[in-house]
Amino acid sequence: MKQYFRILSYLKEFWKPLTFATVSNILFVIFSTLSVGSVMPFIDILFSSPTPSRQQEIAFNLFKLREYISYQLNQLVLSYDRLDLLLGLCISIVITFMLKNLFFYLQGYFMATVEQGFTRRLRDKLYAHLHQLSMSFFNNERKGNLISTIVNDVRVVQESLSVGLNGAFRDPPQILMFVLVLFFFDWSLTLFICVLLPVTGFLITRLGDMLKRESKAAQERMADVISVLSETLSNVRVVKAFRMEEFEINKFKNHTQKYFKTMRGIQRRKNLASPLTEFLGAITIAIILWFIGKNVVQGTTPMTPGALLLFVGIIVQMLPSLKSFGLVFNSVQEGSAAANRVLTILNIKPNIYDMKDAATLGKFQSKIEFKNVSFKYETGDIVLKNINCEINAGETVAIVGPSGAGKSTLVDLIPRFYDVTEGSVTIDGMDVRGITMDSQRSLMGIVTQETILFNDTVRNNIAYGHQEVEFEKITAAAKVANAHDFISSLPEGYDTVIGDRGVKISGGERQRISLARAILKNPPVLILDEATSALDTENEILVQQAIERLMEGRTSIVIAHRLSTVQRADKIIVLEDGKIVEIGKHAELLSQPDSLYKKLHELQFQI
Repeated sequence: MKQYFRILSYLKEFWKPLTFATVSNILFVIFSTLSVGSVMPFIDILFSSPTPSRQQEIAFNLFKLREYISYQLNQLVLSYDRLDLLLGLCISIVITFMLKNLFFYLQGYFMATVEQGFTRRLRDKLYAHLHQLSMSFFNNERKGNLISTIVNDVRVVQESLSVGLNGAFRDPPQILMFVLVLFFFDWSLTLFICVLLPVTGFLITRLGDMLKRESKAAQERMADVISVLSETLSNVRVVKAFRMEEFEINKFKNHTQKYFKTMRGIQRRKNLASPLTEFLGAITIAIILWFIGKNVVQGTTPMTPGALLLFVGIIVQMLPSLKSFGLVFNSVQEGSAAANRVLTILNIKPNIYDMKDAATLGKFQSKIEFKNVSFKYETGDIVLKNINCEINAGETVAIVGPSGAGKSTLVDLIPRFYDVTEGSVTIDGMDVRGITMDSQRSLMGIVTQETILFNDTVRNNIAYGHQEVEFEKITAAAKVANAHDFISSLPEGYDTVIGDRGVKISGGERQRISLARAILKNPPVLILDEATSALDTENEILVQQAIERLMEGRTSIVIAHRLSTVQRADKIIVLEDGKIVEIGKHAELLSQPDSLYKKLHELQFQI
């Protein structure tokens, strides 16, 4: 529950509409009570005879409220014509109900801003926080779980907030107001009613505890459903190629069946709260009608039929509030489970962050150096072991080695996607951990084998990170990347939307757009991670030509399985099992008889 109230701290910025909603709610409660109270004089004026005017005057006394109201009504009947009083009473009833419903609407009007604003604020906070987290977090977390938290868990919290705030501001004050009125009319019967309230509260609390446990399970089940959905849609081509549609359908059905069973149990328990409260209320009404009604019929009580009707009417009016109060408690328990999942993510601290005194790297001048670098992921063995090497400004350095040697991990340390476990990576003599990430990464362009494009126009994909750039620079970058011709042939040219992950264009075309994006950035340091390995021969030639133009005058770090792409490198670093085993130029490494590079070269070219 503590976590639930902590997440409500995001309501602070909506204090104005929340204040207006609270005031409207208080006025709604007041006019709700008055609307019920108007029934008693209505009945008494129609069906009772006034007491003679010699009746002793009764002064206002909170503990004799019923007698005081009866006396004042009696004086009204004696002083005015009954039809005039009836007309005035009818008008007051209409006005009272009108104001009651007006303030009910206003309360909902202002709460809509609070609820939807809270939801937007929480989703924005979650999304922004995810972007601050380190790569290691995303390596260990399911994408479907994150999507479920941002979409589904926040929705559950919002629904809980809607029910909770509306109920908390309306039901307890209304119940209190009704109980006070009842107390002044008959304190003994009111005490009897109050005895039933804790019984109802205990039963609802027990239901709420079960709901909280099951709600946590429900959120996890929904995360599983979204994970399967996201995974399948991302790999739909593989599913169809292996004819695994039936398998994936059954897997999805299995997860939705688990979610169905959990939600069915939750719904059944939630549905129990309302009839349980209403049943206890019906028992209360029956008892009161019997004991008081019997006395009214027999004339052994001073209570008038109007007062009896008011007493019972107030209890009837209390029932929806009592039922709603039970739903509020259960909803808060359900929202608490979702809030815990939201806060679990918000509480995660990034492993990679700027130090307080981090320096700004203006430009790259000298070299990138690895000094005794070792690295391991949070879960797993050591990936890099005692790496020592230099990459001088203006050099083209190729990194080769068998699969799993640690090539991509090595270059991931340069833009500081991860921090080293031991040793240091320096740029121009400065440890990357002491440089601001913005200034460091602004100097680097990265092109990977897995081309990352967005469901947007070609223009916006190329200009990603430079949205205000002139169109001429976009087309110039596309020409350098050998992409301008095919872009111009698209239906809308540079304004063509290329679909999710660029599915509407070929792999080679996607890679050339990715290269154009890197060219537009014009970085002094270029990292190419298997940029041509997934392309056919024609596209590889076009992309390779673009890469060579892109590399001119830059410091380039190239990872490639195809050794033909690294032959002109100034330096080749050969990795095996996370260690540097060779460093040299193409010809030098081939001249060494037992060189791993030579073995890889011979294996690839079948020499």
